[in-house]
Amino acid sequence: MKVAIFGAGAIGGMMGVKLAQAGADVTFIARGPHLAAMQANGVTMHSGGETIVVHPRCVAAAAEAGQQDYVIVTLKAHSLPGAAADIASMMGPNSALITGVNGVPYWYFHGLAGPYEGRIVESVDPGGIVSAKLPPCQAIGCVVYPAAEVIAPGVIEHTYGDRFSLGEPDGTRSERVEAISKLLISSGLKAPVRPKIRDEIWVKLWGNLCFNPVSALTGTTLDVITARPDLRALCRSMMLEAQSVAEALGVKFAISVEKRIDGAAEVGVHKTSMLQDLERGRPMEIDALLGAVVELGTLVGQSMPICESVLALVRQRAREAGCYA
Repeated sequence: MKVAIFGAGAIGGMMGVKLAQAGADVTFIARGPHLAAMQANGVTMHSGGETIVVHPRCVAAAAEAGQQDYVIVTLKAHSLPGAAADIASMMGPNSALITGVNGVPYWYFHGLAGPYEGRIVESVDPGGIVSAKLPPCQAIGCVVYPAAEVIAPGVIEHTYGDRFSLGEPDGTRSERVEAISKLLISSGLKAPVRPKIRDEIWVKLWGNLCFNPVSALTGTTLDVITARPDLRALCRSMMLEAQSVAEALGVKFAISVEKRIDGAAEVGVHKTSMLQDLERGRPMEIDALLGAVVELGTLVGQSMPICESVLALVRQRAREAGCYA
């Protein structure tokens, strides 16, 4: 089974290392010093007191990788439209795309029975550019839970977590999703197949849509956001607005708002990815994490005044920092 990791940074690199260690035919697509280091020295991962070194094929361009059985994409969501054509070069008629991308996925309405089936989510798929290159029928949903970081070119530090929940957009247990689940499990990862992957996407998104922008606006870490009554109340209000939207689309939440916030509090002193991107002058995942949720709110006729206000503020904060197009 041939598997390509497109955007082989921290999370993609972690998955690729585990797959390669288990003997899978893995190709990393990366760039810059990270690629050069991997080509020269292999990929090193520190995890749980263990150091693993593997030597997968590492290339700079997707076209060099050739056609794959599975392509795992672990890019930031805003990079996907620009990368879609490159990713498509690895996709054959029977290839599957694993979308380990935060936020509302571009294929959200594919296979979702109801009045919005097949609709484009403009915030993450502007003009349908991604869907045109990567047909949603090829996509398998993936919710990423581990935390990892590239600490030096070619070197990944895995902090915690080993679960990658998978699910077909139409909820079926297809041969292709079962096969990639078994492969990931054989490499030592948890990879359950969920019949309602959108429910799990929303539980993660529930926190990301509020904690990320609030942290970027305030410069504070998760422990502060979840402990200060005013900031916690702001996040709760945003989450309740989003919950109404998700439920209008058929999503069921298995936990309460308070439990979701408490779960974030347990992470402790942690800078969200959006705050890290702001501090480093990198593009921020605003549209996938919050803009798309507001777009869905408009679609279902749900008022979202607090989410809309925070969205306007964080977009302007990002523009001022040169981190938003």
